[in-house]
Amino acid sequence: MTLRPDPTFHATAQLAMQAPVENYGFVVMLSPDAAQPDGIAVVDLNPTSDGYGTIVHQLLMPNKGDEFHHFGWNACSSSLSPLSGHAFLERRYLIVPGIRSSRIYVIDTKVPLDLKIHKIIEPEEVFAKTGYSRPHTIHCGPEGIYVSTLGGGGVDGTDGPPGIFIMDCETFEIIGQYEMDRGKQDKHYDFWWNLPQDYMVSSEWGLPPQFENGVVPEDLLSNKYGHSIHFWDLRRRKNIQTMDFGENYQMALEIRPAHDPKKSYGFCGVVVDTTNLQGAIFTWWRGEDGTWQSKKTITIDPRPEDPDNLPPLLQGFGAVPPLVTDIDLSLDDKYLYVACWGLGEMHQYDVSDPMNPKLTGKVELGGIARGTKHPSGGDFAFGPQMVEISRDGKRVYWTNSLYSTWDTQFYPEQDGGQMVMAHAGENGGLTLDRDFYIDFPKGHRAHQIRLEGGDCSTDSFCYPNV
Repeated sequence: MTLRPDPTFHATAQLAMQAPVENYGFVVMLSPDAAQPDGIAVVDLNPTSDGYGTIVHQLLMPNKGDEFHHFGWNACSSSLSPLSGHAFLERRYLIVPGIRSSRIYVIDTKVPLDLKIHKIIEPEEVFAKTGYSRPHTIHCGPEGIYVSTLGGGGVDGTDGPPGIFIMDCETFEIIGQYEMDRGKQDKHYDFWWNLPQDYMVSSEWGLPPQFENGVVPEDLLSNKYGHSIHFWDLRRRKNIQTMDFGENYQMALEIRPAHDPKKSYGFCGVVVDTTNLQGAIFTWWRGEDGTWQSKKTITIDPRPEDPDNLPPLLQGFGAVPPLVTDIDLSLDDKYLYVACWGLGEMHQYDVSDPMNPKLTGKVELGGIARGTKHPSGGDFAFGPQMVEISRDGKRVYWTNSLYSTWDTQFYPEQDGGQMVMAHAGENGGLTLDRDFYIDFPKGHRAHQIRLEGGDCSTDSFCYPNV
C-alpha cells in the first residue's frame, strides 16, 4: 500500500488529460491455435527511447489455450470515490482473463520490463464461486474488481445466464455474483458505469455456442444474437430498465458513457444491421422523466464487392459489412473512434453534440477484399479492431485481431498480429504514423491495449470537470 493515492488516479477526466503521457503499452498476445501460450507484450511508447515502437518485454503464461481477450487494472481513478475504502491502492496489477479457458491471471507490472505472475485463479474456482464462465471485461470499481462473463454454468456455458462477479482488489479472491435482480438480462458482453449518478449499463453479444466456433449464420440471420442494453441501479445491483434497439441490430457490444460524470449519456456500437449490413452507433441518454432512451446517430454503409473476393460467409451478400467491433471515447468527450473491422477503416467522429455526430477523420488499413498496407509498407492483417486513446487525446493506438475463430472465418487467408498508431488533430483529423508499426512474433495475434497510467476505456471518474 502507498501512503497517498496513486498519482495515476485522477479526480476528473480533465485532470487525467493533463497527466504525464504514457511510456509503455501492455498488449495481449494470443495464440489462435493454442500452439503457444498467450502472453502480455510490453510496447515502448516513449518517442525519445531507443526502443520506441517495439516490443521491449514479453511475459508468456504457463498454460496454453487461454485465448486472452480483454483485461484491466486492479485499481484506477474510481478508488477516489467517497464510497471507497481503498483510496491507497496502487495501479499495479493487470487482471487478465482467458475467455476460452475461464482461467484468470493477476500480473504484477510494478517493473514494466520485468512483469511477474502474481496469482493464477483456476477455472474450477471461477465456476464454483460464481456459476459463470468465459470471463471477459475487467473494470476497477471503488470497492473491488468487477468481471463480466460471457457464459453461465455447464460445459457449453448455457446452464444459466452469464453476468458479473466481483473480486477483492487486494487479495484477488473471488467474492461472488454481482446481480441481485437481473430482470430480462440473459446475455452479456460489456459494461460500464457512472459512479456519482449510481447507474451501470451493460450490453450483449451471444452465448458461447454462438461465438466460440465462429459466427453461426443461422443465428445471425434469424436475429438470435444480443440486441439490447440494460440499465442497472449500481448499488442496489438491480436491473431497472432493458432497452431493445430492435432485433435486426445484432451484437450490441461496446458501452462508452461520457467521462464527465455530470453527463447522463453515452454510446453503444452495433456490429451489423441484418436488414442492410450497415454498422450503427446508438446514443443513449436519461430523459427528464428519469427513464432511459436511445437513438441511432451513426450509420456506416457496407461496400459492394465481387463475391469471388469475399469469404464464404459473405459471398451471398456481394458486399463487405463495416463490422463495428470496437468504439472508444476521448477523455474530453469530444471524439468517438469507431473500428470498422470488415471495411478496414478507423473512423473519428466529433460527438460534442452526442445527438449529431460528425465524421472528422478516417484511416484505411487492412480490410476484407482490400488489404490496405501500412504507410511503412507493412501488411496489416484483418482490420482495425481494439482501439485505445492516450489520455491527452493526441494518439490513437489499435490492433487487429477480433477473436481467433472469427479472424479465420472473415479473413481465411490471413494471419498475424499488428499494432499501429495515428495522430489526432487538434480540430479533428486522423493521420497514421508511418514510423509506428509493430509486427507481433509469429504465431501470436494482438488484441486489447492498456496504457501505463490508465487510458480512455479503463478509468471512471468521481468528480465533474470544471
